[in-house]
Amino acid sequence: MAIIPQLELFSWEEIEPLGDLERLRLVLEHLPDEALMAHLEKSRGHGRDDYPVRAMWNSMLAGIVFQHPSIESLRRELSRNGQLRSICGLRAVPSAAAYTRFLRSLMEHGSWIESMFDELVKTLSEELPDFGRRLAMDSKAIASWASRPSKEKKEDGRRDLDAAYGVKTYRGTREDGSTWEKVVRWFGYKLHLVVDAKHELPVAYTVTKGSRSDEAEVLTADRGYDDSKLLSRCWDEYGIKPVIDTRRLWKDGEQTRLLPGHTNVVYDEGGAVYCYCPETGARQQMSNGGFEKDRGTLKKVCPAKAYGITCQGREQCPVAGGVRVPLAVDRRIFTPIARESYKWAKEYRYRTAVERVNSRLDVSFGFERHTIRGLAKMRARCGLALCVMLAMALGRVREKQQERMRSLVRSVS
Repeated sequence: MAIIPQLELFSWEEIEPLGDLERLRLVLEHLPDEALMAHLEKSRGHGRDDYPVRAMWNSMLAGIVFQHPSIESLRRELSRNGQLRSICGLRAVPSAAAYTRFLRSLMEHGSWIESMFDELVKTLSEELPDFGRRLAMDSKAIASWASRPSKEKKEDGRRDLDAAYGVKTYRGTREDGSTWEKVVRWFGYKLHLVVDAKHELPVAYTVTKGSRSDEAEVLTADRGYDDSKLLSRCWDEYGIKPVIDTRRLWKDGEQTRLLPGHTNVVYDEGGAVYCYCPETGARQQMSNGGFEKDRGTLKKVCPAKAYGITCQGREQCPVAGGVRVPLAVDRRIFTPIARESYKWAKEYRYRTAVERVNSRLDVSFGFERHTIRGLAKMRARCGLALCVMLAMALGRVREKQQERMRSLVRSVS
């Protein structure tokens, strides 16, 4: 928890309840940064202390809360705002060189920022019993301040030698049934983010180059994460039910495949299971009967039995009593929550939570306009922004303002 030096007579009661300074108070009071501060102060040693570590740190946090895109923007704010300097513990505005040195030190201690993030997640899970049960996952493109690779490979603090070109394809279906596709390309990085889908707060993250591919109950993600190994590990190793849309990978116009061990049951790539009437050859989609955890199978119910429809061949149908579909038939298509079920569709809607968190990072935490170059800086900056987001939310919860958990930053006109 940050110690707020009082250089002038100052009262938090003077702060507007929904203003930037009030949000800064939440961060300074609820961020678990004592270990990081002690480590940075120890690393500094007995050199000059014109700008104390705690004061520099507080001003960096203020820059995130106040949405400053650059250090120069933050310095201008500190120059004109004596109240903010007082809150941070600064007697004078630090030089640009002082911030450069402080940022370099932060990058060298990036693991401490990650530890602080993990502690916030742990604390929130204790404060909110359902925190982390429903997860959503996605990756977010963050362009580098550099516009392209540099031919000069020598590091001088101005070039970005880590960024890479990335591409992400978005696909969908219009109301008229036609499909659309949008391809986004950028030079920079990817923030891979897992969020709590109910509370719309981050629970895990990592930052990679743009070219790199991408205790819960449910994990939702778009079809970019459709992979048999990921889907299998979610359930087999962690007991997490994956709700991830499928890519269409079957070739040569293949629409259905015969379910092993049966002569009149087929399934499609979307996970729907159909039976054929032995008498007429008519096809009907079978109803969902739930997941049998002990067996690792999905139950499918005869449509005549489930919907009361007429089936002339029901008497001689080998699956009139239903059928069990082992997940092992195709781990990409068959998951503990049946893909074509209402429950799957309901859970998949939670995926938009991660999109809203990504949007807040862009608009409210300055990633639409920034001056960051280099992977270490990007990791530190992303980690700090996510820690600030969690600290504000934790403060709301502890102060019995849970309904305002998402009021994290000022509105942007």
